[in-house]
Amino acid sequence: MNPAEFFVQPNKALDLSTIPTKVTPVFKSASQYSKILSEHISQLSEIQELLYASNSFSVLIILQAMDAAGKDGAIKHIMSGVNPQGCQVFSFKHPSPIELQHDFLWRTTRNLPERGQIGIFNRSYYEEVLIVRVHPQILISEGLPNVVDIGKTIWQERFNSICDLEDHLYLNGVRIIKFYLHLSQEEQRKRFIERLDAPSKNWKFSQADIDESHFWPQYRVAYEECMAATSTSEAPWYVIPADDKRNARLIISRIILDNLSQLKMAYPKASPARKKELNQIRKQLKAQTFPKASPSTTHAGG
Repeated sequence: MNPAEFFVQPNKALDLSTIPTKVTPVFKSASQYSKILSEHISQLSEIQELLYASNSFSVLIILQAMDAAGKDGAIKHIMSGVNPQGCQVFSFKHPSPIELQHDFLWRTTRNLPERGQIGIFNRSYYEEVLIVRVHPQILISEGLPNVVDIGKTIWQERFNSICDLEDHLYLNGVRIIKFYLHLSQEEQRKRFIERLDAPSKNWKFSQADIDESHFWPQYRVAYEECMAATSTSEAPWYVIPADDKRNARLIISRIILDNLSQLKMAYPKASPARKKELNQIRKQLKAQTFPKASPSTTHAGG
């Protein structure tokens, strides 16, 4: 598998209808899938520890997709071996009244990962050029000045704001990796039916999910223009075939590993003064003695 084949070329027209939603799996059996995923998880755990120790970079992983594409499952499986202290997941739904009183980037930027951390955005500030574009009435509710005629200008302005933000973050050590889980309409339909039949999932399913799927063509255009305008070498977009959940997870985890392996990180080196301090601590520990514990006495019950 070559991760470059999933990379969205910057400023080049993108046509999602020409990109497959299912490709030849990178695994040949269920056991091989489990083995590869386990290897990826182990490698990611090691890199996360190094990321935390070096304390120079942070990583932001963004997942966007249509409903039922598998974002939650990807997060659950791929990040299962990462230390919870070094990883945070944020999901963004409809803005709250307080969030609507701020610029469209505010509610997500306040949750950016600190140095040494991995942050995952399940949906993100990109919703502001996706769902808001498909449902422009949301834009009206944001109280922006002089928003009367909603044309392409405002979306280009938002693309520029997003690119400026991601350039700024890159210069400050944040490495951004963005994934679009590319699902077919037929596969979404099948997964919706599976959700209806599963008590653990159908409680959160509603007519609104079906209604939203009717806007599929509008969302496709919004995603195409959004990714073409905001994919860069510093903050790349990857289109992941998502009809096969397991294959999608392996592709995503491989791309994350490839991106993180390019970071120049190392465990902190101890200075002479620090080494001297550690030696003193070692001597103290070796010199410690403790009274022997009295043997416990047991009595037979009866």
